[in-house]
Amino acid sequence: MITRYALFEGKVKDGQTEAFRAAVMEIILPRWKEFPGALDVRVSFAEARDDGAPEIPMVLAVNYPDIAAVDAALASPARTRARAATDEVLSRFFEGRIHHHVTLANEFPL
Repeated sequence: MITRYALFEGKVKDGQTEAFRAAVMEIILPRWKEFPGALDVRVSFAEARDDGAPEIPMVLAVNYPDIAAVDAALASPARTRARAATDEVLSRFFEGRIHHHVTLANEFPL
């Protein structure tokens, strides 16, 4: 399985954490769920971090069966819609940058 992560590195504007989280779930998440070939979407909001660690208030993880599915999703109209929704929310609540990482995921149920 391939997982594409988006790390939202930066800061949620002061006093806007709950509004940011609600907007992500209501406005952006439905667009991320439209990506063709996606198996599942995980949105993780930071609760704590190590001293000195960069501030990453949110991590998005989208699982795909293979790299071809990732490429198809990134070339799709769904990505354009997701970017517009993301830009809308981030312009209101977030100061920072987003970087993406594509990984070969291995899961080991306990």
